[in-house]
Amino acid sequence: MELKKIWQERSALVEKALVQQLNEANPLDKTLCESMKYSLMAGGKRLRPVLLMAAADAVGAEGEQYLTTACALEMIHTYSLIHDDLPAMDDDDYRRGKLTNHKVYGAGMATLAGDALLTLAFEVMLRQQGVSADKLVQVVREISIAAGPDGMVGGQALDMESEDKQVSMDTMKKIHLGKTGALFRAALRSGAILGGADDKALAALTTYADNFGLAFQITDDILDVIGDEQVIGKPVGSDEKNHKSTYVTMTSLTEAQKLAQEAVDTAVGALAVFGAEADFLRELVAYLVKRNK
Repeated sequence: MELKKIWQERSALVEKALVQQLNEANPLDKTLCESMKYSLMAGGKRLRPVLLMAAADAVGAEGEQYLTTACALEMIHTYSLIHDDLPAMDDDDYRRGKLTNHKVYGAGMATLAGDALLTLAFEVMLRQQGVSADKLVQVVREISIAAGPDGMVGGQALDMESEDKQVSMDTMKKIHLGKTGALFRAALRSGAILGGADDKALAALTTYADNFGLAFQITDDILDVIGDEQVIGKPVGSDEKNHKSTYVTMTSLTEAQKLAQEAVDTAVGALAVFGAEADFLRELVAYLVKRNK
């Protein structure tokens, strides 16, 4: 099956499972529940859960068995978007073509909705069936590190502190490895661990993940300059507005495109240890640099 068909089918599975997982929670406040659902079910690529399942496929398992953990990752990603959009952070009014959470529910409720999705995610991870306790603990630790001060939150903090400053390429890479790359890394490594990967396969998927994240971030930077606002679903030029250093501003549009392609080539090369079971991952990272949203 072609890339988009598999992606669409698995995204649909994630959509359905997210509703089920959310329905199992019982928030004390109705507005909080609505705010959580507003952002969680606002669409999106569902890329992180799809990556987790694809990594499990690559190591010879059945990725859809780990849909529960995949949903937990999407909850963490959604929480991060809610908080990123807040007035105290990027102060964005639109996300995926819709008003951001705080524009609908207010900054206070949006903050709580993000907090609730983050904490619910770890409860959801522990609902995963058919996995040994040791493996599940390993995955929870993997995702915890990726989401916390050593990963996504740390990257966001560096990003905030770097606004209106000239930063080095090394600092910018550190920001993006944390803010964007850490959760991709956790998705792929977690899928591999759940699927029973050996050390060689896990190392290969880790290299793939790091370069996937790099290619994704560079392409995001490029789209912020040349993207179509109607297609992307949010205003272009936000990086310039917030005085952020990006791969485009630090190099050039042409050089950024070259760096993205180099990351794609390295990611694909890392998958040489796998056969056809990793074709989805090969096609996905190649598609990244050609996407328009």
